[in-house]
Amino acid sequence: MKRVTGIGGIFFKSEAPEELYDWYEKHLGIRRTPDGSGAVFEWREVEDSEKKGMTVWSVFPRDTKYFDPSRSSFMINYRVDDLDGLLEALKKEGVEIDPHREDYDYGRFAWIMDPEGNRIELWEPPKK
Repeated sequence: MKRVTGIGGIFFKSEAPEELYDWYEKHLGIRRTPDGSGAVFEWREVEDSEKKGMTVWSVFPRDTKYFDPSRSSFMINYRVDDLDGLLEALKKEGVEIDPHREDYDYGRFAWIMDPEGNRIELWEPPKK
């Protein structure tokens, strides 16, 4: 079983998210999506160029609870092919797994913690 297949998103905290978004747009050309939730970098899969993928880049307010219980200022979202299979393997390996799950039309999500207390988001994109 493949475990991580790519990076689905990079999220970090800021004291002033709006100003930071403006800085990144002005200096690096990173523009938010119309809904304002972050930037999306689209790409094509290596094995099948007909399949599209995306990596989300998003700034969160410093006081967000989304990264809890981690005290880190960042969180990485990793793409996976088989969320349930990976979680089962990680459980057997003693990895700390958050029991909370979220399912949307754009994929399934789960969270784990690394040994230093960094929260990691796992995302299984929808099968197309």
